[in-house]
Amino acid sequence: MRTLWKYVTVDMGEADFGKEKDMRKMSFFNPLDPVPKYDFYAKDTWAGRIKKTRPSLDVLRKPPDDLPPPPEEDGRPKVKLVRFGWVLGVMIRAMLNIWGVIMYLRLPWITSQAGLILTYVIIFMSIVVTTITATSVSAISTNGKIYSGGTYFMISRSLGPELGAPIGLLFAFANAIACALHTVGFAETVRDLLKDYDSQMVDDVNDVRIVGAITVVILLCITFAGMAWEAKAQILFFIAIMLSLINYFVGTVIPTNREKESVGFFGYRGDIFVENLLPSYRGPNGYFFRLFAIFFPAATGILSGVNICGDLKDPTGGIPKGTLLAILWTTLSYLLISVTCAATVVRDASGNVNDSLALTNFTTHCTGLGCKLGWNFDRCEQNRTCRHGLANNLRILTTVSGWGILITIGVFAATLSSALGFLVSAPKIFQCLCKDNIYPYIGFFGKGYGKNNEPLRGYSLMFCIAMAFILIGDLNTIAPLISNFFLCSYGLINFSTFHASVTQSPGWRPEYHYYSPWTSLFGSFLSFILMFLFTWWAALVTFFIVLFLLGYVTYTKPSECHALPVKQQNPKSSFLLVILFFSQSLGKLKPNTLVLGYKMNWQECKPESLQDYINTISNAFDSSYGIAILRMMDGLDVTDNVHSAGRSSAIDNPAFDAEEVQYEKDETDRNSDISDDGSNEQVRSVFQTKQGRKSIDIYWISDDGGLTLLVPYLLTRRNRWKKCKLRVFILGDQETIKEDRKDMKMLLKRFRLEIEDLVIITDVDKTPLAKNLQRYEETIAPFRLSEEQAGGDIQELKRLSPWKISNKDLEAIQPKIERTLRLNEIIKKNSIHAALVAISLPVPDVTCPSSLYMSWMDALSYGIHCPVLLIRGNQENVMTFYCQ
Repeated sequence: MRTLWKYVTVDMGEADFGKEKDMRKMSFFNPLDPVPKYDFYAKDTWAGRIKKTRPSLDVLRKPPDDLPPPPEEDGRPKVKLVRFGWVLGVMIRAMLNIWGVIMYLRLPWITSQAGLILTYVIIFMSIVVTTITATSVSAISTNGKIYSGGTYFMISRSLGPELGAPIGLLFAFANAIACALHTVGFAETVRDLLKDYDSQMVDDVNDVRIVGAITVVILLCITFAGMAWEAKAQILFFIAIMLSLINYFVGTVIPTNREKESVGFFGYRGDIFVENLLPSYRGPNGYFFRLFAIFFPAATGILSGVNICGDLKDPTGGIPKGTLLAILWTTLSYLLISVTCAATVVRDASGNVNDSLALTNFTTHCTGLGCKLGWNFDRCEQNRTCRHGLANNLRILTTVSGWGILITIGVFAATLSSALGFLVSAPKIFQCLCKDNIYPYIGFFGKGYGKNNEPLRGYSLMFCIAMAFILIGDLNTIAPLISNFFLCSYGLINFSTFHASVTQSPGWRPEYHYYSPWTSLFGSFLSFILMFLFTWWAALVTFFIVLFLLGYVTYTKPSECHALPVKQQNPKSSFLLVILFFSQSLGKLKPNTLVLGYKMNWQECKPESLQDYINTISNAFDSSYGIAILRMMDGLDVTDNVHSAGRSSAIDNPAFDAEEVQYEKDETDRNSDISDDGSNEQVRSVFQTKQGRKSIDIYWISDDGGLTLLVPYLLTRRNRWKKCKLRVFILGDQETIKEDRKDMKMLLKRFRLEIEDLVIITDVDKTPLAKNLQRYEETIAPFRLSEEQAGGDIQELKRLSPWKISNKDLEAIQPKIERTLRLNEIIKKNSIHAALVAISLPVPDVTCPSSLYMSWMDALSYGIHCPVLLIRGNQENVMTFYCQ
């Protein structure tokens, strides 16, 4: 849905242009309390800017005399990090990891075994899995900025670290094995070249092991040199591969000669194409799903860009575009290579030029396809001893190409680039897993070095794993194992996308809309089914490992409940925070926000009751909990209504879903200090009827981490409120209104919220109406401290009656109260048709008397006809650009 921006300027008087520029960016609640800023939510500093942080609740609660000095610049030069665009960082990187040993050394062989039709089935089924996974990854990556850790980060933040950790571990392991696979492919090519020149070192298998071991050591040295060197090497590899592919396709149209025909290449011929359409399975690997398992690693490089997302300039825009284009171009190359091979090369050829019928007696009995082409390959074909042709020569692309050396260079580039890419990806994933500290003894490998936080220890670990699999020395054995690990990861990525979509997770707001949760679910099932069809025992082992790792985390996870810091002088309210917080914990979820009703009878109740109410709020602030206080014009006491209706009244309430409400009557509710003299008409009309197209107005005065913005947004996801539009009001100045609009527009866009109206309040410093000032003074009059009666010992009287207000207290807060009263007037004027008003709750310093803070809240929310939610987060981000 396209976001419509409407900018409204609320100008109700002359602005005060005399204040300093920095002060304009602070709320009037506190000199240190900033208004919402983009920089507070930007987690990285790749642009060279120093990351800004908002003050903590502890700082805001300090008395004015204890405020910390402003931060000073340290004079050190800013570090410029290495960042990559979507072409180099995503598309080319993914293409290089998709193109690899399978394309050059196994795709023609698979075409000969399965036939062109089934080869296309294999390719398209692989692409179905990877394309669905790519769309799921695109949705996840545009749901927020992804940092180092790529696939593990996405799964752990979508399904939780308990499930993400086992998959991340397996995915890192799969990347290490993939490095071994492509290194072995490179070693096979080198071994064959050595054999062509009669320079074999030991034997076929041991030569692969020796060359592979030397190669992976060199690749490790390149990774130690840093990402910049690795990226430069990838560009050279890409150029080499493109030249080799162009060389191959040109070679298919160059007229053949006797030497090429002897090894099975005859140019484009219809009879060869028809012969190669159907399968001709041979050897121990000659069945469909085994060939599928061997090919599938050729499609597993799609997450290469995601795996280094912490090194990308714009992961949100680059990952979808680069990944999907990489799949498109590599798929076209696979389809073209398969069809050109099937149309130009016979399955079996002897390689002997003397088998040409032009050189032998034409009466010789000949039955194979070669006979129609002028060659007799019957002898080696019937005895299965042919060493050439599509089914026997793994380097057939070299034979077909115009200049064979370019294909060899292409094989080197594809295998080395893929091996290098996977060797880089595996430690990046593992580093993020180590930092989460979910499994013991692995944190050692997560340490980063240098300006790009390179996981050098992780590189060494993955090098050892890759080396172990290189020693197997057989590509056809390694490939199916990799397929299992990657399919497991792909299945869970798709499932996490489906799960986040159908459960309507509050944080699920991807900018990429070209995905379907049901398609993701299909991709998940397809991935799991293919695991068992490829190698059932490996699939069982994979699932057993995942379940074991999951069980370990579940069994050893630390306790979710920690001691709540409390103040010595408030035992009662501290205890209440513990019947409210600890008793409501559910598994890994624990409350971080205290929700209260507004104390309507605060002026008439006992002072101790008021003190206890404010102490409860203070203890929540001191414990870094968010606060939400709901005020209704006629109060919140619906005890009589609920008791008369019984339990069914809550369950049948049409404003909520049945599963959302579990109400238990508690007779202690009758002892609440909340006033019961109001009617229940407003409660029924607001929370039990559809709100239609009214607005929910958010007065985001202070940057609390986004809770003030998040809660109203979550409300619009409920049926009775879903048609309500959100309006955001922020403080600003007439002289900086363009800058304020730009910053807030950028911030809300990054939050991926569909905000229709953005309202800039340009004048909150105008003197409030006299009648409102008079009402406020009458409100606090009963709590004023008579300093004459105190006999000069004001401190002692305040110790005995902490709710009393001294002249000094009033002086300190008076400017804030006046601006608060002015804001209240603005709210009542502009939110007259609102269904709900959410306002940033001021944070009082620890010296503020309870009655003074209560009067402050009263001045802010008095006389507003609709429900008012006074809300304050704990200064930590709950609205982010990132998938956290």
